[in-house]
Amino acid sequence: MGLLSTIVVGLIAGLLASWIMKAKTGVFVDLLLGVVGAILGGWISSLLTGSDLVTGFNLTSILVALGGAIVVIFIYRLLKR
Repeated sequence: MGLLSTIVVGLIAGLLASWIMKAKTGVFVDLLLGVVGAILGGWISSLLTGSDLVTGFNLTSILVALGGAIVVIFIYRLLKR
């Protein structure tokens, strides 16, 4: 997956994850955590399945990035306490 599509998918996943987790961190932090979550989700999914599930701008990529973003927001909340 290219860098631009990773960023776009991460931005979408960050906003969705923030909405799901009811995070009150601000738009910029949500977007940043979403991009980190997209990278983390892609890495974890490639470890578990052996293939790259984040292949561009599609539903599978968004769902994998969303899972990663939720994990990143959860870790962010633990570290912020």
